[in-house]
Amino acid sequence: MKHFKVVMSVVAVLSLIVFCAPAFSAGDVAGKININTATAEELATLKYVGEKLSQRIVEYREENGAFETAEDITKVSGVGPKVLELNQDIMTVE
Repeated sequence: MKHFKVVMSVVAVLSLIVFCAPAFSAGDVAGKININTATAEELATLKYVGEKLSQRIVEYREENGAFETAEDITKVSGVGPKVLELNQDIMTVE
């Protein structure tokens, strides 16, 4: 009986993780991230974009104007093709 309770607890926790985890991803919480209006904090939720890189994106945008396409984010030093590939589905320019 004791093992049954432990197994059921583990199953319950794993079920919560599986069904709730998608709700906490950057794209699902706030929809797509508009890289032309997002704050540094919002940009930092992108995969492989931390505080320093997100600040660099904001600074680039302030100095050079709005991004015309999501691909333009690769013009920012430190943002390469991998970052674009991992985040392309959740980035937008509006």
